[in-house]
Amino acid sequence: MEKNKILITMTLLVLTLLHVACSSAESAAKYDAAMARWAKKGEYEDKLGGRFNVKVTLYTAEYIEALMRSEAERNLWTSSELEDYKYNFLKGLSIDDNIAIHVELEEFGPTAHMAPFNEMVSLWVGSTKYSPTDYDQRFNLPLQGKRDGMLYFPRYSEKTGEPLLKRDTTLRLVFKGAVSPVLENRDVRFAWDVKAENAVLAASGTAVDRLEVDRLIRRMEKLAAEKADLETQLEAKNREMEDITSRIEELQNK
Repeated sequence: MEKNKILITMTLLVLTLLHVACSSAESAAKYDAAMARWAKKGEYEDKLGGRFNVKVTLYTAEYIEALMRSEAERNLWTSSELEDYKYNFLKGLSIDDNIAIHVELEEFGPTAHMAPFNEMVSLWVGSTKYSPTDYDQRFNLPLQGKRDGMLYFPRYSEKTGEPLLKRDTTLRLVFKGAVSPVLENRDVRFAWDVKAENAVLAASGTAVDRLEVDRLIRRMEKLAAEKADLETQLEAKNREMEDITSRIEELQNK
């Protein structure tokens, strides 16, 4: 009987290890597939052997989910631990307000002077061009060797609050040729065909719901401030109209 218990225990242990191994392999495969889809590379060289390399990774729902699952399995997190980590990760990325792109640069040769970096890079959403809302300020420093950091573009229309990626579209990230002397004024371009379901983080768990609530609260606060400002302007216009009406009546009754 004791031998049977030991055998059963060992069998269950082996099955558990096999399950974890298969799950980890599946997670790694999904991460590799997501990385292949959303990471883009460009390698450039001048006549003197100087090199400028660029790698950009667009944070979409597919990529983030693959990254989170990989981290969860590596750290043996519970579902609640995963959601907490995801919430803090996404909040740190400002993904609820921005399109987030990780940028890796390598300059081997003449020093690259990239400041002001926000004028060196732009994002086209369909046929509309956008400038960065924020970026790692180290990109403004002269570059020799390697540097990486985050780059952000607006996710919602400033005027309407509507998502810019609510339908299938093409994103084009463009670095001006002046970003590195190696490029000799040749622009660097990367493109992603983004489906609407990949552009947003819908159905990605409670972490995303919490982020959406945070964003909507900020939107409500902004609309309330704009409403108060418009009401103040309306009151001023009404007073002016009353003064004009009073003056007209005064002149007509002379």
